[in-house]
Amino acid sequence: MIQMNSYHIHALFPNQCSSSLVQIIDAPLSLVWSILRQFDKPQAYKLFVKSCIMFSGDGGAGSIREVIVCSGLPGKTSVERLDKLDDENHVLNISIVGGEHKLVNYKSTTTAHVEEEGRKTIVVESYVVDIPAGSSKEDTCLFADTIIGHNLRLLARVAERMD
Repeated sequence: MIQMNSYHIHALFPNQCSSSLVQIIDAPLSLVWSILRQFDKPQAYKLFVKSCIMFSGDGGAGSIREVIVCSGLPGKTSVERLDKLDDENHVLNISIVGGEHKLVNYKSTTTAHVEEEGRKTIVVESYVVDIPAGSSKEDTCLFADTIIGHNLRLLARVAERMD
C-alpha cells in the first residue's frame, strides 16, 4: 500500500501549510511514471504551464527549470529544482527556488504506486508551502490544492488516452 509515512509527512513551521492529494489513474504504473518523471516537459500534463525552459541539468536530480505560467493566474514564472528522482520507488521531489508567484518555500513530493489489484496507478502529491502575509492557511492550501488537483486530473486523462 501507499508509503505515506516515508514520503508524504512534512515538517511544518508555524507560517506554513501542507496538504496531500490522491489521483487514481486507469493506466499502468510504467506509463504514468514515464509522464511524471519528465522534469523538462511539465506541460505534458500540467494545465497551467505555457512553456518550460531548462536552466541546468538533463532532467535528473539537481536539474533546474523555469516554467512560464499561463496568463490569468497570480504569477508569471516559477523556477524549480528537481531535488530527487527515484525511478525504482517512483518518487519525485521538487522545490520552487524562484520566480514570480505566491508559492514561497514550496516543496512537493509526488509518488506513484500500483493499485492493489494491479490494474491502476495511484498518484499521491503532497506539499508544504509558506502562508503569504495577508493570506490564511485555508486560502493558501485551497490555491495550491486547486492547481495540483487540476494537474492530477489532467495527468489521468493523458495517461488513460495513451493507454
